Amino acid sequence: MKAVVENEHGGPEVLTVSEIPTPELGPDDVLIDVAAAGLNRADALQRQGKYPVPEGASSVYGLEVSGTVRALGDDAARTSFLKEGHKVVALLAGGGYAEQVVVNHAQVLPAPANIDLEEAAGLPEVAATVWSNLFGPGGLNPDGPRKKDGEQSVLIHGGTGGIGTHALQLCRALGYHVFTTVGSAEKVAWVEDLLARQDEANAAKNAPRTLGQATVINYREQDFSEIIREQTQGVGVRAILDVVGGKYLESNVASLSVNGLLTVIAVQGGRHGSMDLGALMTKRATVRGTTLRALTSEKKGEILRLMAGTVWRMVSDGLIDPLVGRRFGLDEVRAAHEFFDSADQRGKTVLVMG
Repeated sequence: MKAVVENEHGGPEVLTVSEIPTPELGPDDVLIDVAAAGLNRADALQRQGKYPVPEGASSVYGLEVSGTVRALGDDAARTSFLKEGHKVVALLAGGGYAEQVVVNHAQVLPAPANIDLEEAAGLPEVAATVWSNLFGPGGLNPDGPRKKDGEQSVLIHGGTGGIGTHALQLCRALGYHVFTTVGSAEKVAWVEDLLARQDEANAAKNAPRTLGQATVINYREQDFSEIIREQTQGVGVRAILDVVGGKYLESNVASLSVNGLLTVIAVQGGRHGSMDLGALMTKRATVRGTTLRALTSEKKGEILRLMAGTVWRMVSDGLIDPLVGRRFGLDEVRAAHEFFDSADQRGKTVLVMG
């Protein structure tokens, strides 16, 4: 089968398509004929040599796919809902940039209704990341805001990326006031257009939800912590999902409410920062860092099961758009990474097999 294997590190030019054997099917595994694979920031970091493959994971790039079940191991066939021919998505530790992939059945879900498989490929990694980091222990209520301790609001950094756009749509659909940061007036307009389309999709429903307010902040011209302080009357936000890291640390802590939670999932703005520990203590707030890739199959499966009922329904209803902006063939993997690395990247980019 064709696949993109990690061989050397550098820019997109190091990526090549090779012929490799089909992976072996274990008793708990599912063999999937891949329709499409989503690109993620972790893929670019792995390409640059900054994100080592976890022990035991495939050296083939790719953390999320959609496709069709080709075969099941004996235990997977006996214990899972999956059958040959099912249209599915999968959350991976690696192996997605390939025509076929083997993955533990716990990491597989039915593809959402009302979208195509290429769109579905952009969902598993972002949906699991957002859900596990915003709605886990100490985080937001997955049923919507509890009107106390600032839980009415949340801050999402990187509002035009795959993580940011998914988190923005989900939290707003649940009724939270969402603050999000972007880096230009053009990106502000792009996010506002996304919000308008979500409003239209909601209005078309037989039983529309009460969507939360959204505030889009151009961080090059505005101080997000000051805007949050003003719009929340000094309460702050209950949770922050941060992909920037060091340079935002102090402002993030300043933006938290009492009992607030700051989760750092990437360090695009640097690995080091400073903060006021007194403010952290006074607010009884929590700062944590997480990664999804190295979690066990059982833990990933638990996250998928917890999020799927809510998120998949919203995707099928049009309240969450996977926002696949560009689609590239597997043989165009270099061009896909060049685009992904550029300032033109919005939402999700996918590699299409076949």
